[in-house]
Amino acid sequence: MRPISIETGVTKHAEGSCMIKVGDTHVLCTATIEERVPPFMRNSGQGWVTAEYGMLPRATNTRMRREAAAGKQGGRTVEIQRLIGRSLRAGVDRQALGERQITVDCDVIQADGGTRCASITGGWVALRLAVNKLLKAGDITTDPLLAPVAAVSCGIYAGQTVLDLDYPEDSEAGVDGNFVMTGAGRLIEVQMSAEGATFTHEQMARLMELADKGVSELVEAQKAAVA
Repeated sequence: MRPISIETGVTKHAEGSCMIKVGDTHVLCTATIEERVPPFMRNSGQGWVTAEYGMLPRATNTRMRREAAAGKQGGRTVEIQRLIGRSLRAGVDRQALGERQITVDCDVIQADGGTRCASITGGWVALRLAVNKLLKAGDITTDPLLAPVAAVSCGIYAGQTVLDLDYPEDSEAGVDGNFVMTGAGRLIEVQMSAEGATFTHEQMARLMELADKGVSELVEAQKAAVA
C-alpha cells in the first residue's frame, strides 16, 4: 500500500468530511444529510445513500475540461459515482437510517491512480461522521452503519501481482481490478478486466489475498480517523 492519511473535519458546513490521501491521489469527501428521500423511496420507512464524483480540471497532468462546461457528465463519471453509491449502501441498514438521504460527494483534487477506491474509502469516513451527528442529536437511535466499507486496486504489472496501483502501474497493467469489501472481509463488488493479458485462477487468488491485505490496512486507517 502507498502511504495512507485521512484528515477529518476539513470543511465547515458538511455534516461529515475528510481529505483522504493514498499516495499522490487526494480526494475531498463530504457527506450531506437531507430530511427527504428520492420519490421512489417515499413512505417506505427506509433511507437512501447516494454519491456524486468529479475531478478538478488539473487533478491530472494535463487540464481536463469541466464537465459542467461540457453540459453533461461523462460515462466514466457516471459509472464511478454509481459504484461509490452502491458500495456505501451495502454497509448501511437503511431501515435504521430512517426516511432521510445522505449524499456523499467525492471531489478528486489530485489523481495518481485508484481515485474510485480512495473515494469509496474516504466516502465511508464522511458517512460515518455524518451518522455520528444523527446519533448524537437523537434523530436515530440505532447505528445504521453495519461495517466499514473500503476499496483497493490490484493488478498484474510486469508479470507481478501488485497492490494499490499508481497511475504508471495502472496505465501499463496487463490486468487490473478494483475490490470493494467490508471491514469483515466480505466482498461487495469486484471489477476485473484483462487489459492486455489474460490471467489464471491462481493469479486471481493472489490478487484476492492482496486485496484482503490492502482493505484491512484501509479499515484500520478509517477507524483511527473516526475514533
